[in-house]
Amino acid sequence: MSTKKILPALLLGLSLMHANRADACTGITLKSDDGSTVVARTIDWSGSKMNNIYVVSPRNRTVRAITPDGADTGLEFTSKYGYVGLGMEQSEFVVDGMNEAGLSAALFYFPNYGEYQSFNREYADSTIGDLELVSWILSSFSTIDEVQDAIKNVRIVHIYPDALTVHWRITEASGRQVILEIENGIPRFYESEIGVLTNAPGYQWQITNLNNYVNLEPGSAGPTKLGALTLQAFGAGSGFLGLPGDYTPPSRFVRAAFLSSFNIPLKTGYDASMHAFHILNNFDVPLAVQYSRGAKLPDMPSATQWTIATDMRARMIYYRTMYNSVIRSINMNDIDFENIEFQWHPLDTVQRETIIPVTVQ
Repeated sequence: MSTKKILPALLLGLSLMHANRADACTGITLKSDDGSTVVARTIDWSGSKMNNIYVVSPRNRTVRAITPDGADTGLEFTSKYGYVGLGMEQSEFVVDGMNEAGLSAALFYFPNYGEYQSFNREYADSTIGDLELVSWILSSFSTIDEVQDAIKNVRIVHIYPDALTVHWRITEASGRQVILEIENGIPRFYESEIGVLTNAPGYQWQITNLNNYVNLEPGSAGPTKLGALTLQAFGAGSGFLGLPGDYTPPSRFVRAAFLSSFNIPLKTGYDASMHAFHILNNFDVPLAVQYSRGAKLPDMPSATQWTIATDMRARMIYYRTMYNSVIRSINMNDIDFENIEFQWHPLDTVQRETIIPVTVQ
C-alpha cells in the first residue's frame, strides 16, 4: 500500500475554488420505461483548470484514507467492490461514480451550510476526509441501508480546512436515492423525492422553495382576459413563465426539478442518458458570469468542466468535457474488477473539440 499525500496543486485548486465560489454543480435523475435509472450531473469549478480524470478501481484493494495533516493515517478499508468514477487532480478524490453492485455516489459543493466534525488524531483510524467519502462508499457498499449503518462508525472531516464543505447524492440500482448532509457534525440522510441536487442551502429548504413555483406547467398559458384586452403568449412554453434562469443554486434546483420532471417518452436507459445531456445543456455555466467585470479569468473555456450521465441498469458511464463535447462511454460490463489494476487516466487525451468535416458532393 503506497503512501499518499495531498498534492500542492490540489491545495492551490481548493483555495481558488473557495475564493471564487465555484459551486455551480447541478444533478438530475431520470427514469425510463424499461426500469432504468440514470443519474447525471455537471461539475463546475470556475477557480482553476483542474486535472480531471477517470478512475478504475478493482476489488480487494486496501486503502488508508488521508487525514488533514497530510498523512495516510485515516480509516483503512479493503474494497469489496470494483468501481469506475470521475474525479479531480489525484486518484483518491472521486467526485461521481458507480460500483459493480449498482450503487452510485457523488459529491456536490455545499458552502456555508455543512459542518463536519473536527479532526482529532486520537480517532484517526476511524476518520475519512470529505473528498474520499465517495471512493469509500463505492468500494464498500451495495445499498443505501449499508451506507447509513456504516456512517455511524466513521468521522467525516475536511481534507483541507479552508475549502468548501460538500454534500452527497447516493443512488441504488433500484432507483432509491438519498441526500447526505453533515449538520453540526451529525450525518443526516434525506430521501430524494425529486431526484435533483445543486448546492446551498440545504436539501429540505430547496424542496420547500419549490412551492414558490406552484403556477408553473408545461405547455402554453392563456389566453387570458384582462378587462377589454385578451392577453396571449408570444410563443410556446409560456406555461414556464417565471422559471428562474440565473446560475444561483436555488434557481438551478428549481430549473432542474421542472425540466427533469416533464420529459419526452424515454424508452431505455440509453434514451434517458442522452436526454440527460440535453437537459444539462441548460446548466452549462459560461466562465465570465462567475467573475466581476474586468477580473482576470482562468485559461479555460468554461466553468462547467465536465458532464456525466450514468445508466445504472446497463452499467454504462457517459461523459463529455469543456474541451470536447463528443460523448464518450465506459462500459463497466467489460471490466474484470477481480484482476484489473488500479488506474486513472485524463478525461481528455487531447484538449480540443472533435470536429467532423462534412463532405459536400
